[in-house]
Amino acid sequence: MTLSPSFNFVIDPGGFSPLLATATEAEADGATVLGGVLLSLIVIYLASKLGGEICARINLPPVLGDLVGGVVVGISVLNLIIFPESGAQAGDSLIFRFIEATGELTPETLAASFSAESEVINILSELGVIILLFEIGLESELGELIKYGPQAAIVAVVGVVAPFAMGTAGLIYLFETPAIPAIFAGAALTATSIGITAKVLAEINKLSSKEGQIIIGAAVLDDILGIVVLAVVASLVKTGEVQVNNILFLTVSAGAFLIGTILVGRLLAPYYVSLVDKLKTRGPLLIVSLIVMFLLSYVAAAIQLEAILGAFAAGLILGETEKRHELEEQVIPVADMLVPVFFVVVGARTDLAVLNPAVPSNREGLIIATFLIVVAIIGKVVTGFTIFGQPDTNRLAIGVGMIPRGEVGLVFAGVGAASGVLSESLEAAIIVMVIATTFVAPPMLRLVLERGDAAKAKAVEEG
Repeated sequence: MTLSPSFNFVIDPGGFSPLLATATEAEADGATVLGGVLLSLIVIYLASKLGGEICARINLPPVLGDLVGGVVVGISVLNLIIFPESGAQAGDSLIFRFIEATGELTPETLAASFSAESEVINILSELGVIILLFEIGLESELGELIKYGPQAAIVAVVGVVAPFAMGTAGLIYLFETPAIPAIFAGAALTATSIGITAKVLAEINKLSSKEGQIIIGAAVLDDILGIVVLAVVASLVKTGEVQVNNILFLTVSAGAFLIGTILVGRLLAPYYVSLVDKLKTRGPLLIVSLIVMFLLSYVAAAIQLEAILGAFAAGLILGETEKRHELEEQVIPVADMLVPVFFVVVGARTDLAVLNPAVPSNREGLIIATFLIVVAIIGKVVTGFTIFGQPDTNRLAIGVGMIPRGEVGLVFAGVGAASGVLSESLEAAIIVMVIATTFVAPPMLRLVLERGDAAKAKAVEEG
């Protein structure tokens, strides 16, 4: 996207598409927009790296550092990364105050440049989440779903249905939340973070255990189901109404797209590998793979699904080829550049002031956050007790292993925030739920597995 002083840009209230303004609108200054983007990226990367390093040193997922760093530099604390959709003006941004102090711009031009700069950051954020889902697809193995069989499938399905049903029903009937926001918030409770759970299991040498295999297998399927749910609810937001026929149509569309894309992709995979091997120019594997990812993302968006579903499908397809490991290594630098933008922006958009208990109008948001945390934990813990025919399985450990939402939960929050369907208090409550489940799951899983091993050892001694 090229910006120049000769074009006028405004923000489309229905999305993040740049629109050519009328001649009466103030013009954005290209140099100012570029300067704002560069300064914003400096702030975003510093927030991501500092927050991630702190979390890594205290054995917490670095993604939490991105989120917390975003909160610090965003509207909640420093007002460095802010967006006009929240009602902020150019003068509210410390970055644009600095730009204004170092240049000569009219208030109108400064405001137009602020809107255009925010648009660019939003687009980079959207690209970040597309790359993120592509990575998740690459890391997922279809073979594992078959290997771990019906046990993992049942855990995954219950782990999606239980929190979604409890969360949606509770928000509608207990808090009188409108149907579509309640459905979206309920959907945010469904997914499980593979990365966080796998890291904990690996640290305590339980990744290859029966419980570990069921957890990872269920988490893989859970991610697929979660992405389908996200595609469905995000499309519901676009239609503005909840209809059973529409839900069924969107669900079938999402499932058909995912399954059809995988089947066709497997047929075309040999041609993909052959093409990559024949190309002589620089970066053939990465560029061809990005073309596939963007193409499927566009197709998904064109049929009223979410672009991220196409990116996820592309990752699954290319992850089945012999180029998988080489591609994973080449995608890492791209992800390192774009994915932090998404997470930091999610944090920056979150106004934690709406959860300040000193303000009477905020207390409902705190109650909702508490409700979502309870549902998020219970809705996953019960999945372990659906295991059948495995009397010596640590069922509680399986349920606890499904608790962390991590980066997947943030994807839901980010998409919900971008669509405008979530109120400030509900959006912040979802973010708090993601943070709480991600913090509480690792120590809980470690404790439950250690107690389970101790109980088995004691039973062996007594036997």
